[in-house]
Amino acid sequence: MAPTDLAAWLRRLESLHPSEIDMGLARVAEVASRLGVQRPAPLVFTVTGTNGKGSTCAALDSLLRHSGRRSGCYTSPHLVRYNERVTIDGEPVDDASLCQAFADIEQARGDISLTYFEFGTLAALLLFQRAGLDAVVLEVGLGGRLDAVNIVDADIAVVTSIGLDHPDYLGDTRDSVGYEKAGILRQGGRLVCSETDLPPRFVEQMEKLRVKVWQRGEEYRWQEAGDGRWELCAGRDGNEASLLLPPVTLPRDNLSTALQAFWAAGLDMPDERLVMALAGTSVPGRLDLRTLDWRGETRQLLLDVGHNPQAAEYLAGHLAGNGDGNCVAVFGLLSDKDLDGILAPLRGRFASWAVAPLPTPRSRPPAELVAGLERAGEIATGFDSIGAAIAGQLDNTPAGTKIVIFGSFFCVAEAILWLNRQSCEAT
Repeated sequence: MAPTDLAAWLRRLESLHPSEIDMGLARVAEVASRLGVQRPAPLVFTVTGTNGKGSTCAALDSLLRHSGRRSGCYTSPHLVRYNERVTIDGEPVDDASLCQAFADIEQARGDISLTYFEFGTLAALLLFQRAGLDAVVLEVGLGGRLDAVNIVDADIAVVTSIGLDHPDYLGDTRDSVGYEKAGILRQGGRLVCSETDLPPRFVEQMEKLRVKVWQRGEEYRWQEAGDGRWELCAGRDGNEASLLLPPVTLPRDNLSTALQAFWAAGLDMPDERLVMALAGTSVPGRLDLRTLDWRGETRQLLLDVGHNPQAAEYLAGHLAGNGDGNCVAVFGLLSDKDLDGILAPLRGRFASWAVAPLPTPRSRPPAELVAGLERAGEIATGFDSIGAAIAGQLDNTPAGTKIVIFGSFFCVAEAILWLNRQSCEAT
């Protein structure tokens, strides 16, 4: 009997396939063919990268909507609700639509086994197609070449960055990671690439497929313009154009890449709308600054889902650039992540670290995190939960201290749920 609500469907999807990740396109491509969803909209952007995918997708989606186009955006993972993964016109799809999509996929797949992520990808494509959208933005979940999203031929391929992550699946060198990410390229296609140091195998694939390339630092770039403003110089309608933008929180590399991808697709709109679209882009859990009334004092908390060395380096630069010298950390990490690599750019940045387990079997134990931090010369204390770790830092620091919560999507999700409970209790 088919599940009747979204929670039940998600529990079922988690149990259908013997492994959480099963790299390969044959199974999911066959079901996509049966559903007829290989072309979910007239214009498709596919976005891959080690870091920066989420903010690039959000900025592209914002640009499309501000230009008057109906757009869909598929990202992963979610923070609090599964519906966050699939948005149409900027709004998460409802439970009923997802349940119906899952039911249709269940009927179409027959005896073909699909992973949780493959089911979700097909559901997004099906919902986008049914909505009759003008354009969609699809975030690659893992790598590119063998990721379920790659069953769709994109009009514009976007690569945000190439760094080491998921070595069990993508290899332990930048060259192997680059090869996997180059899998989203198509013969004679278009590529917008924020990575300035391209590995040899990526370049080899790029040249073999004869793609048209816009690379940051070459065909487009940005520069400081004073008072927090910045100027983007990029290819627009066959010519180089510049756009002056106000201060933003999200990485400028990613916002500029989204705009270059928008222009590379032959799209445009007046400058004031471009500025509105980019300046208004935000992503929950990514450099996400929040305030909390804690025991009669207003406290600041910065949430960030950064969970690899490259993301940690950006976080360190963001804190230094904003003069955040009085900070403490709340930290949780998965066992397959590079703890030493994450710590390297952040050593000495926090007065103390509060660490806790994450709600997944893949969590790194707090005792292991404490030991690693203490070896690096940091002060660390273990707690039973992320919520307890946040409360501990709030209780043991003065009001002007910023609490920086990062290390995993799971960590930030737990923080958001805890913050929501505090808000409810306050009212």
